[in-house]
Amino acid sequence: MALIVQKFGGTSVANTKRIQNVAKRIAKDFDQGNDMVVILSAMAGVTDNLIGLANQVAEAPDRRELDVLLATGEQTTAALLAMTLKTMKYPATSLLGFQAEVVTDCNYCNARIVDIGTDRIKELLEKRNIVVVAGFQGRDSEGNITTLGRGGSDTSAVAIAAALRANRCEIYTDVDGVYTADPNVCSKARKLKNISCEEMLEMASAGAKVLHIRSVEFALKHNVLVYVRSSFNEEEGTMLVNGDHDMERPVVSGVTYNKNEARITLKKVPDQPGIAAKIFSPIAEAKINVDMIIQNTRAGGQTDLTFTVPKPDFKDALEIGRKVAEEIGAEEVMGDENIAKVSVTGIGMKSHSGVATKMFSTLASENINIMMISTSEIRISCVVEEKKAELAVRSLHTAFGLDEE
Repeated sequence: MALIVQKFGGTSVANTKRIQNVAKRIAKDFDQGNDMVVILSAMAGVTDNLIGLANQVAEAPDRRELDVLLATGEQTTAALLAMTLKTMKYPATSLLGFQAEVVTDCNYCNARIVDIGTDRIKELLEKRNIVVVAGFQGRDSEGNITTLGRGGSDTSAVAIAAALRANRCEIYTDVDGVYTADPNVCSKARKLKNISCEEMLEMASAGAKVLHIRSVEFALKHNVLVYVRSSFNEEEGTMLVNGDHDMERPVVSGVTYNKNEARITLKKVPDQPGIAAKIFSPIAEAKINVDMIIQNTRAGGQTDLTFTVPKPDFKDALEIGRKVAEEIGAEEVMGDENIAKVSVTGIGMKSHSGVATKMFSTLASENINIMMISTSEIRISCVVEEKKAELAVRSLHTAFGLDEE
């Protein structure tokens, strides 16, 4: 039979009753002869509560110790699930990240996986154990506990599935698949039967919260078959596939939005070689991710440079921007947290023209001003006022024919 890796998110294991329901689902697949590896998140809300505790004892908690603390959330659910399965007379063994040989770099709170040893897991599978692994965590080369950042359990699951060469990786969450838009914002959003990894990667980077972007990167790179389903029903989910398997793909597959970004503008920056490096090097050293960048040339050898960063990093990035502005002689630094990024994504955009025109005219018809624009081969993103983001999503969903079955 198959080797299946299943991942259950925080809402799926939010309490002991839900953990028992998860155990029954796993047992059903195990009874069919499948080898089972299960990756778990912490119970819903636990990670935030642990961060709150850390902030009560330290204004800026040491990141190494914070990882030690945060890892206990997944340790709890892994142990509880293994206990539950054992009471049901199923052989189960829980492993923490380091016991599952998940090796990461030493970037605490946002570590990246560099290697996964599979000997321990394979040994347990050969003995017909259900292997329950605490997601979101690993260890660095010196044996320190590390965590993978928000959404890290998705990454753990796909990475372990890749290392084990699993037949498939099933991501169980509180939604029953990938939709053409957020159903909470757009009532006409439809569930997709399948979506290419390339499209999902773009949608995840543009704000879709179904899968963490790094998990999609693993799936694309290692050709892992990923299936997104709900843990609360038996409905079919959405399959992530490598490549374009549909001859009649729509031009646009989905509309996404992200309200978790802020923009920073440096005005009258000297238009000289090396200036951009001076601006973005200290931001990179602070481990702040920059998304969109736009440069507007002025007369007199000057330029305005605008970029976006995650909203939690806004204050730090703004302070860095002000320091750099003084060093390079820029006139002013401005910031705005009241923005949102709205994107349309689709493999079909590769062979169709006029997508940008339709997007811009649709936003204009709703009196939505575009502040920034960025494009890739299969995605167009616009920064708009935060308060108009949801209207933009609904309008674009209709304009690109996604309301229809």
